Amino acid sequence: MSTPQHHPFVELARAAIEAYVRERKRIKPPRDLAPALKERAGTFVSLHMADGELRGCIGTIEPVRANLAEEIIENAISAATRDPRFPPVGADELAALDISVDVLSAPEPIDSIRDQDPKQHGLIVQSLRNSWKRGLLLPDLETIDTAEKQLYYTRVHKANITNPDEPVQLYRFQVRRYH
Repeated sequence: MSTPQHHPFVELARAAIEAYVRERKRIKPPRDLAPALKERAGTFVSLHMADGELRGCIGTIEPVRANLAEEIIENAISAATRDPRFPPVGADELAALDISVDVLSAPEPIDSIRDQDPKQHGLIVQSLRNSWKRGLLLPDLETIDTAEKQLYYTRVHKANITNPDEPVQLYRFQVRRYH
């Protein structure tokens, strides 16, 4: 039986997770980076178990590292070990992990939730009163089928903005999702 082939971004994320979980080592980016890995972009790494259950998801809204390879490596390790919703991934779970890598476009401000399609665009909600209150929800999530639901979940559960009168700025973005 052969192992399924995955996109090189996903293979890089898997290598980073496995090296860190098994040996506590951070891998280095490949020496000869493919042009796509030289780009800079916000990146999220999502981990699911074989049954589809979320196991970790961490990322960056905007690039914070020198290139996409470094973003993927660091966010993969964080998704596996630092997502506060889950205990760190154990070595016994590695084979069952389904990994995806989302590369984000630059966020663009929108004036209204009417301009939002939750299947096509992710959403960022930023408080205009407290800059540290910012939340992001990736697009095309199974349980988020309306723009209103996407706004509510992002605002309340991700940005922790519970006062409905608190002014916010909305941004949308697209992702290139790799499996």
